[in-house]
Amino acid sequence: MSVFHLLLISVSLTIIFNYRVTSESTQEKQALLSFLSQVHHASRISWNSNQSTCSWTGVTCDSTNTSVISLRLPGTGLIGTIPPNTIGKLSQLRVLSLHSNALTGEFPSDFNNLAFLRNVYLQNNKFTGEFPPTFTELTRLTRLDLSANNLTGSIPFSINNLTVLTGLFLQNNSFSGQLPSINPASLVDINVSNNKLNGSIPKSLARFPVTAFSGNINLCGSPLPPCNNTFFPGPAPSPPSIEPPAVGKKHKKKLSTGAIVAIVIGSVLFLALLLLILLLCLRKKRNPKTRQVTKPSQAVSASVAASRAATEAGTSSSKDDITGASMEGERNKLVFFEGGIYSFDLEDLLRASAEVLGKGSVGTSYKAVLEEGTTVVVKRLKDVVVTKKEFDLQMEVLGKMKDENVVPLRAYYYSKDEKLLVYDYFPAGSLSALLHGSRGSGRSPLDWDHRMRIALGTARGVAYLHVAGKVVHGNIKSSNVLLRQETNKDASVSDYGLNTLFGGSSTPNNRVTGYRAPELLETRKATFKSDVYSFGVLLLELLTGKAPNQASLGEEGIDLPRWVQSVVREEWTAEVFDVELMRYQNIEEEMVQLLQIAMACVSTVPDQRPAMQEVVRMMEDMNRAETDDGLRQSSDDPSKESGGHTPPTEARNSPNTVTP
Repeated sequence: MSVFHLLLISVSLTIIFNYRVTSESTQEKQALLSFLSQVHHASRISWNSNQSTCSWTGVTCDSTNTSVISLRLPGTGLIGTIPPNTIGKLSQLRVLSLHSNALTGEFPSDFNNLAFLRNVYLQNNKFTGEFPPTFTELTRLTRLDLSANNLTGSIPFSINNLTVLTGLFLQNNSFSGQLPSINPASLVDINVSNNKLNGSIPKSLARFPVTAFSGNINLCGSPLPPCNNTFFPGPAPSPPSIEPPAVGKKHKKKLSTGAIVAIVIGSVLFLALLLLILLLCLRKKRNPKTRQVTKPSQAVSASVAASRAATEAGTSSSKDDITGASMEGERNKLVFFEGGIYSFDLEDLLRASAEVLGKGSVGTSYKAVLEEGTTVVVKRLKDVVVTKKEFDLQMEVLGKMKDENVVPLRAYYYSKDEKLLVYDYFPAGSLSALLHGSRGSGRSPLDWDHRMRIALGTARGVAYLHVAGKVVHGNIKSSNVLLRQETNKDASVSDYGLNTLFGGSSTPNNRVTGYRAPELLETRKATFKSDVYSFGVLLLELLTGKAPNQASLGEEGIDLPRWVQSVVREEWTAEVFDVELMRYQNIEEEMVQLLQIAMACVSTVPDQRPAMQEVVRMMEDMNRAETDDGLRQSSDDPSKESGGHTPPTEARNSPNTVTP
C-alpha cells in the first residue's frame, strides 16, 4: 500500500473520530424534549433545542459529549407519569435521579433498555403498582431507592439478580407478603421499614439493624423480637343445625349427663390454670426483689476484682464503674421507651461484662455485653444537677427522637447517686477515631466521598433535632458522630440534648473548647446557632484532617476557624486541605464549596450563621459527580476509566507552600 493511501486512511479516520467526539445523539435529544413536553414541570427547567443537550439543566454527558450518562432533576416539580420512549432511550444512562417530585403511575417497561444504569433515586414520589420487574433486569444497579411511594404487592426474590447491589431502599410503601431472602454479596444497606410485610426475617438479612425492618407489625425474627411459634387453633366448626320445634308446641331441652360432667371438668381445669398463672406471677414478682438485694453486691465484688486486673493490664473493664456500689438496694428500674428492641433489667446490666469506650465531657461510656449476647452502650452521667422530674421530662423528649442519623436513646435509669443512659452499640466506632487514628504507613485514608457522606449524614441528624424535635444538640464533636456501617460511612449523632441536665458553667459546651461558639463564654447557654458553629468546626475538621482542640495549629497556636481564615485570606486555599485528600482527582471544586459552607457556619456573629436545614440544603445542592448520596462511582464515568489518581493541580503547583 502506498504512502498516499495510508495518509488518506489516516485523515479519514481522524475526520470520523472528530465527528464522533463533537456530535451528540439526536435520538437522545428528542427523547428528553419529548419527556419534558409530556410532564408538567417547574419553570426553572428550560431546555433549548438549539443548544447542546450536554448544557441543559440536570443533564450530564460523557467525555465525548455523545451520550447522556446522568439525568438529575430532583425536586423540580415534575408531575405526571413517565412517558414511554423518553428516558428509556438514554441507552448509556448511569444515574437517574428524579426524587422529591410528584411523579405517578407505573414505570415504563422500556426501562430495561438502560443496561448501564447504576444509581436510581426515585424516592418521595407517588409511583403506584408493584415492584417494577424491569429493575431486576438491570444487573449493573448498585443503589436503588424507591422509598416513600405508593408501591404495593410483594418484594420479588429476583432482586438477587442484582449481584452488585450495595443499597436497596423500599421503606414507606405498602409492600406486603413475606420478605424474600435477599442476599447479594455486595449489599451493605437495606431498608424495608414501614410497609405491610409479615413472617420471619430471612437469616441473610438478620445482620442489618432493627431500623431496617421496623414499622411492619407482622414481621418478626432477628433483629426484631423472635417469632411466636405458639400454635393458634383454627376457628371452631359451625354447630350442627337443630331442627326448630314445631309451631305451637312448647319444647324444653335438658342437658345430658355427659354434658354436665364435661362442663364441671372444664370449669375445674380452668380454675386450676388460673391458680397456676397467679402463682407464677407472684413468684416472678418476688424473685427480682430478692436478686436486687442479694446479687448486686456479689456482682460489684467480682467487678472490683475484674477492674483491678484490667487496670494492671492497661485497660479498663468494670461493671462496678457502670453502676457504682451505691446501686445496691435501689428499687428504681430501667425505663425503656416505647418501640424499643431490648428486654433486660438492671440486674442484667449488673451481671454484664463491661469495657470502657471513652470518658467524655458528660460522663463515661461503656460497652456492655449481656449474658444473652446483646451489646449496648451505657453512659454514666456525671455532675447532673436537675431533679428527677426534670430529668424524666428531658428523657421523654429525647426518647422520641427517631431518625436514621440520630443514635436512638433506648432506656435510662435515675437514682440519687446514679444516672445511666442506654444506647445502641455502633461497632464501626466514631468519626474521631476514624479521622485521627494512626496515620502511619498501614493506615487506610478516609477518602473524600466518605467524608462527604459523613458530613451530610451528620448535618441531617442535627437538622432533624432542630426542626422535628426542637432539641439543641449542645455537644457536637467528632467523637459524638458514630458510623452506622463502616463500609458505607453513614453517620449518626449521639450525646444530644444533655446540656440542660448540668446547668450553669458545667455545661459540656464550656468543656469542649475546640468546638465552642464564642458567645458561649458569656451566655453559657447552648442554642441552635451555637450548634451550627460547632458543626462548622466539624466540617473544617473533615476538610483539614486536624482536630480543633489540638495544642497548636500554627506558630501562634490559634484555633481551627481562625487558622483556616488566615490561610484563605492569603490565598493559600490548597494548603488548608488534608494531605490525604491530595491523591484524589476532580474534587477541588467540591472541597472549596464545602469550605465556604463551613466558613459561613463559624461566623462570629450568631445571626449570620445559616440554620441547619439551610446547611443541609446547601450541601445537597453541591455539584456531586454522579450520585445523590455522595458516593462517587468513578468507574461509571467513561471519562475516568484510566483509574489514575493525581493530586489537584492547585495543590501541586501552589507557589505559597506553607505547612501550618
